[in-house]
Amino acid sequence: MKVAFIGLGVMGGPMAGHLAKAGHDMTVFNRTPEKAQRWVAANGGSAAADVGAAVADREAVALCVGNDTDVRQCLREILPAMPKGGVIIDHTTASARLAREAAALAREVGLWFVDAPVSGGQAGAENGQLSIMAGGDDEAFTLAEPVMGAYAKAIKRIGGPGAGQLCKMVNQIAIAGVVQGLAEATHFARRAGLDAAAVYDAISKGAAQSWQMDNRWKTITEGKFDFGFAVDWMRKDLGLVLDEARSNGARLEMTALVDQFYAEVQAMGGRRWDTSSLAARLERP
Repeated sequence: MKVAFIGLGVMGGPMAGHLAKAGHDMTVFNRTPEKAQRWVAANGGSAAADVGAAVADREAVALCVGNDTDVRQCLREILPAMPKGGVIIDHTTASARLAREAAALAREVGLWFVDAPVSGGQAGAENGQLSIMAGGDDEAFTLAEPVMGAYAKAIKRIGGPGAGQLCKMVNQIAIAGVVQGLAEATHFARRAGLDAAAVYDAISKGAAQSWQMDNRWKTITEGKFDFGFAVDWMRKDLGLVLDEARSNGARLEMTALVDQFYAEVQAMGGRRWDTSSLAARLERP
């Protein structure tokens, strides 16, 4: 297919690379032109001067940008320029309200829109092993799924427009609680004078096992946080979660508390630390 990819950050760059490896005809755009040129040098395809030029002859366009405002700016350029019948696939973690608005705007000009936030982090993007939760009309999902298959291990349509973003909120709620529990568990083990590696061996094959435990126990106990999914990004996501909860009446006491803990980590200088840095907050003097 003729595909455009907008946003070549730590997630978007590898995702677009998998599309190129799969044989798609690629055009890319990034707000920093040098990054787009480096991507083209490594992967082929072409770099466009602006979003409108990137999508002018494309059958599909994927977005992986920062927030609602960034998505809206891209849509202002995509909707009048993209050929009718094409599909817009938004991998940005954004609001469900925006997804519903975008899907309606796309329909008005003969385009399709899928909200398709991802889980799996930078490693998942680099290895083509992302999990994607999608929202959109059946027809839109049918067009988008072959594109997303280049970088996903699992793709699930949750429902209509906005459902993908709501599912990503569920994902972030679950992660917030697990990471706080893991932070407290490692903190308790240290204060109790236990051998952290022995504790992990004892509990990691039982009911306490989780992806976070398997991938973050060792780094937490070593005090390493300069990698992974940044605290700033998690706070942005939890802000979306808490805003949605105010609208639908969901009671998210734990999520709101962990969001406050992440604010403390930011104040400690950990804005770009991995989300597991909740443990660093507990180890402060």
